[in-house]
Amino acid sequence: MNLPNKITLARIFLIPLFIVVLMCGKWTGMVQLYFNIGAAFVFAIAALTDGIDGYLARKNNQVTDLGKFLDPIADKLLVAAALICLVELQRIPAYMVIIIIAREFIVTGLRIVAISNGVVMAAEMTGKIKTVIQIIATVISILFSDIMIGPISLGYIAMLIATLFTIYSGYVYLAKNWEMVINSK
Repeated sequence: MNLPNKITLARIFLIPLFIVVLMCGKWTGMVQLYFNIGAAFVFAIAALTDGIDGYLARKNNQVTDLGKFLDPIADKLLVAAALICLVELQRIPAYMVIIIIAREFIVTGLRIVAISNGVVMAAEMTGKIKTVIQIIATVISILFSDIMIGPISLGYIAMLIATLFTIYSGYVYLAKNWEMVINSK
């Protein structure tokens, strides 16, 4: 197994640690601030590995089928785990998480249709930007959900922006590939 794939696996193995650290304050009743900082740190490290593994795989000509399979799964697991925990902690509303996860299912389904038609869908820049915005919004929701701007929390505003951009990026994927969808076998 090459280094980029090991880094991807490390991201997957960081997910349970992230969940435990984020939820620990709720479970123990201890000061949530320390756990929030720790969880944001673990999440940020895990999120950074996404860029690192891809960069190393391309730079060292180590792109593998395993990496192509694991990398997007690791990304989706990390973000979904964080968002579901934030709903449990009542920092963001469930409808945002449903929209974000639904977009991932739709785009993944679209990719499966493309593959079945012999087409490889390249990643869109809007999808990459969406991921960065979601990561930033997640860190803000972990660290700053208690900060209010009027009647709305900073975490809610950040995640609303992420949700809206998620909808837009999903629209871009569908619009660019709609012809393939309606003409699929």
